[in-house]
Parts: sequence; structure tokens; C-alpha cells
Amino acid sequence: MPESVARAVARERRPPPGSPPTAREPVNLWSEDEAIGTDRVRAFVAILRTRGCYWADVKGCSMCGYARDTLGRSATSEELQTQLDRLLERYRGEPYVKVYTSGSFLDDREVDPESRVRLAKAFHGRARRLLFETLPEFATEAAVGAVRDAFDGELEVALGLESTQPEVLGRLINKGETPAEYLAAADRLRSFRVHPKAYLLLKPPYLTEAESVADVIRSVEVARSHFDAISVNPVHIQNGTVVEWLFRRGRYRPPWLWSLVDAMRAGAPGRGATRLVTFPTAGGLPRGPHNCGRCDRTVLNALEEASLSQSFEGLDPLTCECRGEYERWRDLEALGVEA
Repeated sequence: MPESVARAVARERRPPPGSPPTAREPVNLWSEDEAIGTDRVRAFVAILRTRGCYWADVKGCSMCGYARDTLGRSATSEELQTQLDRLLERYRGEPYVKVYTSGSFLDDREVDPESRVRLAKAFHGRARRLLFETLPEFATEAAVGAVRDAFDGELEVALGLESTQPEVLGRLINKGETPAEYLAAADRLRSFRVHPKAYLLLKPPYLTEAESVADVIRSVEVARSHFDAISVNPVHIQNGTVVEWLFRRGRYRPPWLWSLVDAMRAGAPGRGATRLVTFPTAGGLPRGPHNCGRCDRTVLNALEEASLSQSFEGLDPLTCECRGEYERWRDLEALGVEA
């Protein structure tokens, strides 16, 4: 991709500064199935409207378009309080609460320290587990400790590790940190009495289906001793990204669901005591991970059940006529032939 195009994509990624009415509303709120240990529970999910990830202004990750859902500026403490009020109006006592900011919850430019503590206190005595995301550099004892001390349940912090291969993380995904920095941050989080969770990316741009499956399997083996949970996230096409630029020119296909099945089946034995899950976004849609359309729902249901139960045997009997097409696609890609 030409450097000039990459710069243009980065410039278009951030929206204009939001007006006060917009700043008082979260991006989205919903509830979904999850698990805490062996208990299946409902999770309440909230996306706060903040300035979003600073890295999107510097360079940005090749697959991430979440900056488009941001405020375009830092939210004030009062605006964040109003968003919290909206959250609590919709909250129905779900034991698992996930709070996202399209960036790093621990970055003061996105959520100021007082607002972080206020949010954690709001779920004190109400939720069993509270999850948020951050980049490694913000995972400090002071920042994490303040949130942990304000909440009496389990704290889970997710890190976008994506891949344990430096070449994949740096050149293909455009992350600003090395895999070693993510692994070190996970170890720090454990020392802070927090559960670290890793996101791994299935099929970054420029990797074939086979290469991306192998990368996930390898990354699970490396990351398992540092994280309590690993979530495999297949790429879906987001607006205003390098991946979308490639997709529109016929140079990228979202991963097959068969690749996700293969990655989960092969990765499960090497996960040790670490939870291995996948809850694909836009699964079965043209811009998300998909197969032929006929088997997509069956495969997605099996992947969800495996993630919740941590029993992966249900993936073994999955089959469809398109499995052969997938294998031909995979083999041709490996030969460098247009699939």
C-alpha cells in the first residue's frame, strides 16, 4: 500500500470534535452470553464515547476503524458522568461488565482517573467481574490499583497482543509496541492481582489463511503462560482502514470460518489452564469471517459453545461442501496463485 494512501487513511480515521449532546451518550450498550470460570452468565457491554486510542492519530492499526466511533476530543468528567448514568439506566445486574473506550481505559486522555474510579465504584457490590482494555504503557500499578481498590469483584484487563511474532505485529498490524512489551504488561497485571486477557488477530493483512492459522497457534503457545484468557478475533472489515482499502481492491478476503475452527481446534491442546475463546464480530457477513453462507450459523454456534464450555470436541464433526473449496483456496494461496 502506498505510504501516501496510508497517511490519508490515518487522517480520515478521526471524526471532527463532537458536540456536547453527542458526548453525553455512549456509543453502544448491549448484553451477551459469557462465562466466569465454569459459570455461564450474562455480560453487560458498554462502549464509552471518548477521544479514543492515541495510536490512531500517530499511525493506527491496519485493521482498526474504531476511531470513527470516538468523540474526536477528550471527554470532560461531567460528560463521562452522564454516560455512566446512561449505563446504569440500562444495567440489569449482569455479573460480568465490559467497558470499552475504542482505546485505553487507563489513558488519562480518554478517561480521567476520577472518572475511572467513579465507574468502578458504580459496580461495586453489583458485578462479579469488570473488564476493560488498555495498551501496555498505561498498565501501571497506580492506574490499575486505583480501579482495583474501588471494585470488590474480579478485575480483568485486556491487551491487544494480536500476534507474538514481531514482524506480524509491527509491519502487518502497525502496532507501536513489541510482543515482549505486551507479555511484560500481562505479568505486571498479574502482580497487581488482576486477570490479564489477550486478544489475538486471525488473518492480519498480507498473511494467507494457512499462515494466519499457524500464527494464532504459535501465539497461543507463547502467550498462555502470561494470560488467564486468550480471545481469538478474526478480522472484520471496518471503515477507514488499510484492510478496507485492500478489500475494496480485491486484495483481501476476511478469514474463512474454517480457518477459525482449525485455529481453535489446534490451539486448544496447547492452551494449558488458559481460557481460549472466540466471539467473532460480523460473523457470517461479507465483511466479516464467513464460509459459504449455508453453514455459517452452524459453525458460529459451535464456536460459541466451545468458547463458553471450553470443550472443543464439538468442532470436530463440523462439515460442509464448502470445506473442500476452502482447502483449495488455502492451498492455492500457499502457492502464490490467485484463488
